[in-house]
Amino acid sequence: MSRSRLPNRAITFLAATAVVATTTGIAAASTAPASEPEKTARASASSGTLISSLKGWGRMDYPDAGQDIQVTVDAHATFKGVGWTRPDKAWGTFRIYHRMPAANGEPELVNWGDFKVDCLTSGGPTATVTGRLVRTGGNVSAWDDYLKRHVRMGISFYVADGKGSGPSRIGLSGGTEDGEPLLSKCMAPAADAEVIKGGYDLTDRAPAR
Repeated sequence: MSRSRLPNRAITFLAATAVVATTTGIAAASTAPASEPEKTARASASSGTLISSLKGWGRMDYPDAGQDIQVTVDAHATFKGVGWTRPDKAWGTFRIYHRMPAANGEPELVNWGDFKVDCLTSGGPTATVTGRLVRTGGNVSAWDDYLKRHVRMGISFYVADGKGSGPSRIGLSGGTEDGEPLLSKCMAPAADAEVIKGGYDLTDRAPAR
């Protein structure tokens, strides 16, 4: 099925999903001058590689009842020290899955995409993952154009600790259109949608073993 013949509800989904975070840039490895005590503390803590990881599956809340959006992630990154905000290396995959129920005689619509991780950043209970689209599936070709261009998308996560910190949350970027620049690495909108089923495990820059 071509994009031009998608049902109106699929087009609406694509338009909603294409709201990309407009925040630009992210701090690179910290090189700004610091006070002498802070320098000393940072230098002593920066020795050795640090590792972040984010794993899990979740179903996110969506305002259109009956629609099912799921995010599966297995992302990893290494950092050269605590002063580094961008990873030295990132790898893994994530999948965005979207199912729309049958309506008005139309068949159920399913669209999913697999992404190769190119950035994972983390801080406390939060993380951001970005990746390039490498595979799509389902019964609607909603992301055919995105796949040709290996569009980058981003996801933000708030991983609740279960101690009165509220529900975990996810924020999804969309894919940029043809002729527009790719979303920058490590960028995603705020994690505003509740995780209503499933969950995630986040390791925030722990010393490598």
